[in-house]
Amino acid sequence: MSLPGHEIYRGYDEFGAVRVLDDGDKRYLAFGDQDEQSCCLRNEPLMPEHEYVRAMLLALLFAEPKQVISLGLGAGALNTCLHGRFASCKQQIAELRPEVVEVAYRFFQLPRGKRIQVHTQDALGFLRHVETRKADIIFSDIYGAEGLSDQQLGEEYLTLCAERLKPGGWLVMNLWREHQGPDTLELLLQQFGTIYGCHTQSGNWIVFAAEDDHGHSQSQLEKRARVISQQLNFSLLPFLKRLKPFP
Repeated sequence: MSLPGHEIYRGYDEFGAVRVLDDGDKRYLAFGDQDEQSCCLRNEPLMPEHEYVRAMLLALLFAEPKQVISLGLGAGALNTCLHGRFASCKQQIAELRPEVVEVAYRFFQLPRGKRIQVHTQDALGFLRHVETRKADIIFSDIYGAEGLSDQQLGEEYLTLCAERLKPGGWLVMNLWREHQGPDTLELLLQQFGTIYGCHTQSGNWIVFAAEDDHGHSQSQLEKRARVISQQLNFSLLPFLKRLKPFP
């Protein structure tokens, strides 16, 4: 599968290439030659283009994003959206690759400011050593050129994520459908009592995990989805319809 657009930038670090492609309307971040990591509309950077990013934002139905931790940056589509749409949102972001951080600022309009702080280190090291306020939502989306980072489904990683959440907080993970099985469920149940999953048409499986259930009825969630959708300028209702308890 060839990547869209033409290459306008290529940088390198110890982990490989970081590429930026442009087709006139959209910009794409890629680490390899086959798959794009992130995408944004050049003229509307607050609008996440990838379906899985929009699905991850279902977490906004369960928790107000006043304190957010993001593990993995990519081009920062989710973080740029949160920064622009929620004025009270403060974000702490961990990204392993300095080259990715620079590209997000230079080519993808990642905001700078007091409400958004980027830590250039790996996610597990961040969870172990960087002190932050506890989060309403933790977004975990750690991928490289070879696919999902093993960290995301590690016992220590999930334990540390759970410890970083406020009471009522949610962990949101971008996985693949192949991870939907008893091994993943067993890992998650060690830390979380409530687990939901949402499939995307692109094959992603978004997991929402919390200590306790949110306690909202379907009608309440639909009402909140309509309100948040207006704020985001795209609809969360199609993703809410796919949200199912796991297993």
